[in-house]
Amino acid sequence: MGDKHRVRFEPVGIEIEVDEEQTVLRSASEQGLMLMHGCKEGQCAACKSFVLDGDDIELDRYSTFALPDYEKEEGFTLLCRAHVYEDVTIELLNFDEEMIRSGLPIQNAVAEVVSIDHVTHDLRHLVLRLIEPAEIMFFPGQYMDIQVPGTDETRSFSMANTSSKEDGRLEFVIKVYPDGLFSSFLDNTLQVGDRLDLTGPFGVFTLRDAPDKDLIFVGGGAGLAPILSLLRSMAERGIERKAVFYYGARTAKDLCFVAEIEALREKLPDFQFVPALSEPADGEDWEGEIGFVTDVLKRYEVDLKGAHAYLCGPPPMVEAAMPLLAQLGTPEKHIYYDKFTTTGGED
Repeated sequence: MGDKHRVRFEPVGIEIEVDEEQTVLRSASEQGLMLMHGCKEGQCAACKSFVLDGDDIELDRYSTFALPDYEKEEGFTLLCRAHVYEDVTIELLNFDEEMIRSGLPIQNAVAEVVSIDHVTHDLRHLVLRLIEPAEIMFFPGQYMDIQVPGTDETRSFSMANTSSKEDGRLEFVIKVYPDGLFSSFLDNTLQVGDRLDLTGPFGVFTLRDAPDKDLIFVGGGAGLAPILSLLRSMAERGIERKAVFYYGARTAKDLCFVAEIEALREKLPDFQFVPALSEPADGEDWEGEIGFVTDVLKRYEVDLKGAHAYLCGPPPMVEAAMPLLAQLGTPEKHIYYDKFTTTGGED
């Protein structure tokens, strides 16, 4: 390990020590701080912050879409890519003060494959059972990093279940990509009984405590997983907030877990599920909504000034939904999102 330096976060007044060999975000996560972040790979800009004091900061490789050169010159940085070589003060631009100190320190774990089911042509339901430790605490909506055996690469996947306490299980809904590193391993090599190395939990896509606020969930593809975790948690906890889940898919064959989601209405009396198909197949027996999920959202909703919104799925979907929600009145600070990037992160 390298030398350690003090990192102070403003305006919350929290200080931590960060090793030169670790990114600021990784060090904060290991110390139980839940800083806003998304991909951890310098692509999504969720962890973008401003350097108030200190110059000796180097960044691992990142996308200039997340941090344009002019912003870097002005003093902005990406916490998921930043290594500090002196004491620094950083202004958090996107944070939830109530959540920062409520984090769970990340752990390393070993888990065994229980099942791998094809739930659509490109979505897999992967179930693991923790071996060591026997359980990991996580908040519904968080994710784990899974190491690809035989490589130094990891991929990030959100849990679809709510806890590992009872049976040590972790459930994931994973989208497979042609020639993807983890996708190829998952479909061609991984078998029941194999063991995988995991690290986590990560992520701040968790339900905020606001019992008087309505909920809007918008998902697509494997973005189903963390939203399903949140909905399952609401049902388990008896949370009766008004909630609508808009889920976008291409055809009816791209829908999964529909029966379970619709059955949640038995425990969530003010819950509505609105699946939408963008390209229903010819002759497909479909009586539901047709169009992009954001178009359906716009047709259904008029005033969302009192709502909290949770978006999870492909970046184009998230980027289309955010301004629409703002247009409908949802405050930016109450729009929580998780972009499922693919380069280095096959979520």
